[in-house]
Amino acid sequence: MPQRNPAGQLPLQSRTLALPTSPAHATLARSFDAVAARYAAARPGYPPALFDAVEELAGQSLAGARVLDVGAGTGIATGLLAARGARVTAVEPGAAMAAELRAGRPDTPLVRALGDALPFADDAGFDLVGYAQAWHWTDPARSVPEAMRVLRPGGALALWWNVPDPDVGWAAEQEARIARRLPGYHRHGVSPEAPGLIRGLGLGLEPTARVLHWTRRVPLDTHLAMLGSRSYFSVIGPAAAAPVLEGERTALLDVFPDGIVEEAYALDLTVTLRPPASS
Repeated sequence: MPQRNPAGQLPLQSRTLALPTSPAHATLARSFDAVAARYAAARPGYPPALFDAVEELAGQSLAGARVLDVGAGTGIATGLLAARGARVTAVEPGAAMAAELRAGRPDTPLVRALGDALPFADDAGFDLVGYAQAWHWTDPARSVPEAMRVLRPGGALALWWNVPDPDVGWAAEQEARIARRLPGYHRHGVSPEAPGLIRGLGLGLEPTARVLHWTRRVPLDTHLAMLGSRSYFSVIGPAAAAPVLEGERTALLDVFPDGIVEEAYALDLTVTLRPPASS
């Protein structure tokens, strides 16, 4: 058996980094490195209400908690979790995304790995394993048992996504336009399915779901950069993405003539507790 270092991590050469998904899914998952700087600059964060809800459903405070932020990307959630007092370790497979995280948060422990094969010891004692905008890139049959394996008994797996609010007219119309123009477009439908996927694994886990609604106001250029950081834009490259994004600029100026876009999000959260230790 490979020897682990004092932090409970396997040496780098022992870490499994292969994506267990279809070639198309794997290509999309790897595409973010091409837009890492745009992702860091333009992607939305998360409102304080999200972390309040995580604490409520997990039954624990984030202050002082040992948190594993899996699929950490450029560190958007990592920083917000740390601001709540959590002791965060980031896990990110992409080289460019990890470089952005390291540049912005040089003191955060960072491990290059996937949620399907976490390089930590059994019962590593994490209080929370979190996936911000990332769990849909994993194989649930592997990532959920992995999370349970490294959590302490009673710890929590938290999954969350910012999804364009389908009840806001302009946002729904935008998604429909993009779907017509991009063959690789995929609907934002993973997050509502997460509880059922977890229950269907047959592990005796009972997730709890909640939906929050929030908005942010950003310049139109920031909104377009956010769109361009999505996987189905990044995978086609900037030349193919440019006319679609320019079409969105024209359409959105009809809705927001002052050039300030009020993005509307439905924030889907699923929290699953690891069963407590048997007495």
